[in-house]
Parts: sequence; structure tokens; C-alpha cells
Amino acid sequence: MTLTADVEAAFAADGLLSRAASHFVARSGQTEMAIAVARAIENAEALVVEASTGVGKTFSYLVPALLSGERVLVSTATKALQDQLFGRDLPRLVEALGVPVRTALLKGRASYVCLHRVGIARQDSSILDRSALRALAKIEQWAQTTHAGDLAEMPGLDERSPLIPLITSTRENCLGSQCPQFRSCHVNLARREALAADVVVINHHLFFADLAVRESGMAELLPTVRVVIFDEAHQLNETGVQFLGQHLSTGQLLDFCRDLLGAGLQFARGLVDWQQTVGDCERAARDLRLCADQSYRGTKLRWTGNTPETLDSDSWGVSLDALASALLRTGAALDTVSEIAPDFVRLKERADLLAARAAHFMEPCAPDCVRWVDVGTQLRLTQSPLTIAEAVKTRLLGTSADSTKSWIFTSATLGDDEALSWFTQPCGLEGARLLKVGSPFDYAQQAALYVPQDFPKPSDPAHPARVSQSVGVWARQLGGRTMVLTTTLKALRLIGDALQADFEATGELAVLVQGSMPKRRLIERFLQGNAEGHQGCVMVASSSFWEGIDLPGEALQLVIIDKLPFPPPNDPMAEARAKALEAVGRSAFNDYFLPEAAVALKQGAGRLIRRETDQGVLVVCDNRLATMGYGKRLLRALPPMRRLGNEEDLLNQLKAINATAK
Repeated sequence: MTLTADVEAAFAADGLLSRAASHFVARSGQTEMAIAVARAIENAEALVVEASTGVGKTFSYLVPALLSGERVLVSTATKALQDQLFGRDLPRLVEALGVPVRTALLKGRASYVCLHRVGIARQDSSILDRSALRALAKIEQWAQTTHAGDLAEMPGLDERSPLIPLITSTRENCLGSQCPQFRSCHVNLARREALAADVVVINHHLFFADLAVRESGMAELLPTVRVVIFDEAHQLNETGVQFLGQHLSTGQLLDFCRDLLGAGLQFARGLVDWQQTVGDCERAARDLRLCADQSYRGTKLRWTGNTPETLDSDSWGVSLDALASALLRTGAALDTVSEIAPDFVRLKERADLLAARAAHFMEPCAPDCVRWVDVGTQLRLTQSPLTIAEAVKTRLLGTSADSTKSWIFTSATLGDDEALSWFTQPCGLEGARLLKVGSPFDYAQQAALYVPQDFPKPSDPAHPARVSQSVGVWARQLGGRTMVLTTTLKALRLIGDALQADFEATGELAVLVQGSMPKRRLIERFLQGNAEGHQGCVMVASSSFWEGIDLPGEALQLVIIDKLPFPPPNDPMAEARAKALEAVGRSAFNDYFLPEAAVALKQGAGRLIRRETDQGVLVVCDNRLATMGYGKRLLRALPPMRRLGNEEDLLNQLKAINATAK
């Protein structure tokens, strides 16, 4: 039998999957996608699949991959999805299909404890806080017993802990084979397991990090696999451009200075004036940061000429030059002690790399890239390509070594046109085979859409207050079970604060605001809000909550979007992409801003209906969706929900949903 026939048989009503999982239901869309993936594997081709919510795309790509007998690399958007695939979906399917495969989970360096740096952190005099010292002691104890070294397995460790950079390695500070802990290094153990496995689960960040250094021979994994699958592929372009560009931040410089001082005083005290050397670098980094001291934090400064906008060109040039010089002097000093400890060899390489980056940013920006400066607690200089198209065409699909590979790209949202051009063009996949699989959900029966007509314009300062006032009324009808998705952090704060003030006095509902606690804890608390004896919840969130959040059943039945999610027009990347389109005679609005908004809107709406039995309402508090000509295109991107004409219809619908839930 062919792979296609094997896959079709596995997904049949009486196939392997039905016998192994009592909840399995044969779905035509899921089978259609699985057969397409099987053919792509057999023919060594690139396949792009938009599989709408509810299709079951994970099984659709894993089953043919496992039955193929090929070495497979699966890349996901987040570490949470990695853990789900590796810990739940893969074991279940391996058992169901009876295939003898070895699986491995591989994350980036920042996910694994570094035994060498734990030892250095123990002697770090800058850790003075008692709670931090107690946490470090717990990490040391755990590090002695853990097998995988994955920080996600350590109980009680906050993913935002300031200790994490001190106990993990980066590509810049890793000592490699010269490290005294090399044989027991968790990163290297994970990589060895991955090289020996048949199926390896990674994430997009790690894929592009490896791709960025592949030419130097450091990435061994990709050449050994025959099938590469990208789940949540809609994030590929934005993830890829981060790694295929150039970055320099004052945070990187200060981390280097901290490591330099620690190693110098530990291994070569008195041989170099470490305080002076580190002081010179820190001073240069501080002077660079002070160049943007008058700029508001959180802003991005355009950088189209020699100097970022609003900054003094003389001060900027002098500061960058002084930084490069200080780093070169530091590298020369490290040369004199390089034989004492491997730490100094790696620090010398870091000094040279940082000096080269500083010199790079003194040169003009490449014509096919965009450059800007992020202003915050630290200053971050970035130069980035506009898309990953060239890298995909030349370094993946176009290489002779990869001509026998099968490339599968899938997500619930990849565009708003038949050619899925929002995804395929920036990813260099115009020649790939396309498949669109619709959702099995009956949206007309399960969901409704309401667009208020009497709200202030989205640009009106009164808009957030009106949103929060209405959310309070609507959420009370459901006793919680409401998520508000905002397009900006400013709106997040305004709406979150107003709702907290509204419900604080009565205590009717708990208001959870993104950033108030770790993301995982926010989701756990929101899910508790639907359980008996717990206070109902309203979640106010932005950015990462627009996608990848699965709250099925009665947990979430009202999703409110504050305004249409157009990219900010003054963002340097958005500006550069718009200008590139206009330079070739295309419309920046129709070909960039509108497709971006359509995809983001579809992602946000996708939080509502997650199962065949779910019921809910989507509210978009932006009447441009109903009044502007382009609103029709955005509406077509949404699932075919029935429309509610006025607020009375909305309240009646919420009452009906609440009655059914109770």
C-alpha cells in the first residue's frame, strides 16, 4: 500500500484511530488534509494548508508523518504547544498507530538550566535580595536531580524571574566543549537525543536561530530530516525576520559586562584592571542610552539616514564609535588572559562580535532592510529584512541538499484570499501547493456577531471608556466568561482599570488583566471562574492572547474586540513594507494593512468557538466594520456567524446562552 492509502485507512470510521480513541470521529476535512500531507511527503514537495478551527490539523499532519517512516521535524509557534505535542499528542498517536519511533523535544538554550552558570551565579555579589537567594538555592538543589534540565519542569519558578538569565546560557556566553560541565550539559544532551530521534519537536524561534548559524556548521539537525512541518505557520515571517537581521542592545552590553567582571575577578584577579575595563564598556553603553533620553519609553525611532529620528547626529555617532572602541580594547585585554580559562576565550569572541555590530550600525542600512531603535529601559538597535522570502527560497527550498525534503506549512489563518498571499508571498512560497479546509463547526447556529453602531470613533479618546462601560453590562449577563481583546497596551490599561474600578465595589466578577500575573496563571484562574463556587471572570488582554489560547466549552462565551487590528502606521517595519509595495505600484492599504487586519481579526475571533457544542457571541466595537467599504472584506474573513442588529438582540442572545449554560 502507498502512504496515501495507509493514511486514508487510518482515518476511516473503523480505522486505527477509531479503535485507539473512543472520542475519535471521522471528519472529511481532517482526512482531506491528511491525504494532502501524505502526498506531499511522497512527492517531496511544499504544501501550504489553511485548516480552520475544528479540523483537527495536528492529527492530520502527525499521522502521515509517523506512518511515512521518515525522519520528521515538527516546529511549533510556542513552547507551550511544543509541550502539548510532545507530552500528549505524539505519545497517543504512536501507541494508536503502533509505530516504533523515538521522539525528542528540543528547545532553545534559555529553556535549560546551565550548570556552569548556576555555579557562577552562586558567587554573584549583585544578588542581594533574600528571596532571590532562596530561589537560587532551590534552583541549585533542583539542578542536581533533574534529568532534562527543562526549566518548565521546575515547580514554582516564575517564567519572568530575573534569575533565569543568570542560570541559563546564550549562544554568546556558552563555552561549548571547553566548559567544565560540558559532558553533563542539558542543552547538549537534548541535542544528542534529537539527533538520535525519528521525530523531533522544536519551535520556530529555535529553527531560525539554527538557520542563522547553519553556514558555520553548528546546525546538525535539519540536514538529517526528510519531512519538515510548521504548525501555527502564520507566525513564521515575523519570527524569521527577528533572527535574520542584526541586533545590538544596551542590555546585551550590560550582560557582557557582568559576565566579564565575574570571570575576571574569579579567574584572573589582578592580571587586568577589570573594574576599569568593565567601567569603560558600561560607560559607553550608558552614553549610547542617554542619546535617546528625551524619547518616550516604548517608542520606536525611525532610522532612515545616518542617525535615528529626533536624536543628535554628532552625539549618536560619537557614542557608537566610543562603544566600538571600548569593546575592541576589552577584546585586546582578554587576549592576554585567554589561556587561563575557557571563559575568557568566549568573552573575547563576544567582545569582537559586539564591536562588529556597533561598527555595522555606523554603516548605511542595506536597501532591502529596515532599521530602527526601540526605546525602553534599554536601547535596542535593530536592522531587519522585510520578509523571509529570500532566505526560504535560497537557504531552504532552493538548496540541493533540501530538494528531497517535504515542507508542510499549516495554520488556522494564512490569509484572506484564495492564493493565501498574505502568507505565501513574504515566506517565498508562491509555488507551493495550496489547500484550504473549512471548519466543521456550524457557526450560524453556534455563534453570533454584533457590531455596535453608536460607539465613538476608535480614534476618539472616549472610545475605551465606552467599551469598558458596555463590557460591564454584557459580562454581567453571563456572570463572567468574557474576554476583551485590545489592539494596544494603552487600551489594555484604560479598559482594565475601568473594569476593575467597576467591579471592585460589588465583587460580582473578577477582572483579570494581562501582565498582572503569569500568562499560565491567568488562564488557570479564568477557567476556575466557570467552576462552581468560584467568582466569574472577565479577562482583558492584548498581544499574545489574540491567538493560541484554547478555552473550550462554557469557559468563554463572549469575545469583545475593541477595534479593528490594523498595524500601527508609524511602526518602522509597517512603514517600510508599505513603501516597498508602493514603489512597485501596489496599494499599501489593500495589499498590506487590510490583509494584516483580516488575519488578526480572524485569529481573535477564533478564541470563541473551539468545539462542536460551543455557543458564543463576538462583539467588534468598531463600526467601520459595518460602514466602510473595506468592512465587507474583513467580514468575509470571519466565520459565517449570524448578525445581531442591536444591543437588545445582543442582551437577549447572552441571556439565552446563560440559561443554556446553567
